[in-house]
Amino acid sequence: MDYILVKHRFRNSVKDVQRLPGADVGSDHNLLVAKICTRLKKIIRLQKRRPQLDFEKLYAQRQRVQNTLEEILGAIGCDSGNVEVQWNNIKECVC
Repeated sequence: MDYILVKHRFRNSVKDVQRLPGADVGSDHNLLVAKICTRLKKIIRLQKRRPQLDFEKLYAQRQRVQNTLEEILGAIGCDSGNVEVQWNNIKECVC
């Protein structure tokens, strides 16, 4: 009978081994069939923590930007009906 080479860790998972007689193999070894029951572990990887966002600061910055844009757009005071002129003025204020 031949040996089945199994690592020490999986030694208990080999449940049944049978020899296949009469197999055409040009060797003096016999073919073996093994039934193995293993359960693989789920590897849990730690996720990188994102830095916590300070929503108070974000809200304050949003308010500052909004107030600045309102002041600049109010100073322009373009009441012409041409949309492209108004859009160009907005782009100039933001840049």
